[in-house]
Amino acid sequence: MAPYVALAGQHPDGPINVSIGSPVDPSPQSVCEALAAATDAHAYPATAGTPRLREAIAEWFSRRRGVTLAPEAVLPTVGSKELVALLPFLLGLGEGDAVVFPRIAYPSYAMGAAMAGADAIASDDPAEWPEHTRLVWLNSPSNPDGRVLGVEALRAAVVRARELGAVIAGDECYAEFGWDAPWDREAIPSILDPRVVGDDHRGVLSVYSLSKQSNLAGYRAAFIGGDPALIDSLLTVRKHAGLMQPAPVQAAMVAALQDEAHVDEQRALYRARRELLRPALVSAGYRVDGSEAGLYLWATRGEDAWQSVEAFARLGIVVGPGHFYGDDAPQHVRLALTASDAHVAEAAARIAASR
Repeated sequence: MAPYVALAGQHPDGPINVSIGSPVDPSPQSVCEALAAATDAHAYPATAGTPRLREAIAEWFSRRRGVTLAPEAVLPTVGSKELVALLPFLLGLGEGDAVVFPRIAYPSYAMGAAMAGADAIASDDPAEWPEHTRLVWLNSPSNPDGRVLGVEALRAAVVRARELGAVIAGDECYAEFGWDAPWDREAIPSILDPRVVGDDHRGVLSVYSLSKQSNLAGYRAAFIGGDPALIDSLLTVRKHAGLMQPAPVQAAMVAALQDEAHVDEQRALYRARRELLRPALVSAGYRVDGSEAGLYLWATRGEDAWQSVEAFARLGIVVGPGHFYGDDAPQHVRLALTASDAHVAEAAARIAASR
């Protein structure tokens, strides 16, 4: 990407980077205050999280995801990326095991398999998953293409994973951001939704992060919930690995999980940016695929992604090539909605003027 970043930097009005989904909006004041109030953190934090944090996570699952979990069935993590990358290792996977993940996907799923010495298999079809599959990753809403898996697709995936004796984990970090019908009206379903698994969470995990909904990417504030036996096993390994979330962050998470107003405000900001950027792309000849939820627009005009990356760079705009997200996306680019209002408005204006 370096040559294209340099090219974008030559634009007379300056570069705009929409290739990275890092929040730019401020963290909620209530969260900052909770963090500051907890800075006397002289003792080692609990890997399991404080009782209040585990209660807050369980309450959030019930309120926002329609999922009933005991506090003992949830666990805070040091951001979600470390969990995605380390879960094969934490589960004891290695040579002879397979990790399955979406064909168009964030690269950390494959890297997690590689670090554990397991086979990395990109597949969206449960019928294709091999017999030696021991971990399945789903990502809904998806990064990068914003696809949402409905209840039936989730149920079929869980059934197949259980047939294989595999753990199945749903990466659901963008679930608060549904844009197109029906997700503009309906809650995006969790892999732990009763319509998917009933009351049986055996072998099933849900992963969530506060990075996007609460602008806490720098806090490394995430959590996992699901099968109590798996959570207990993960807790034991994480204790020995020293994977502890700092005590002030745990306090901040409680504040974030209890406050829904700031999430509504953030959703409105992203919706407004999307409503500027998407029409501009369409007017310039790009087709936006998927993108019905999440924080990205997945666009193509039928050419190699690097050609599109160069075209955007000549407008002073840095985008992400689909090549970064697997072999199935050679003609798409990803644009993030996490740039500032001013940058998104300027990017939309440049794109629209290029048609």
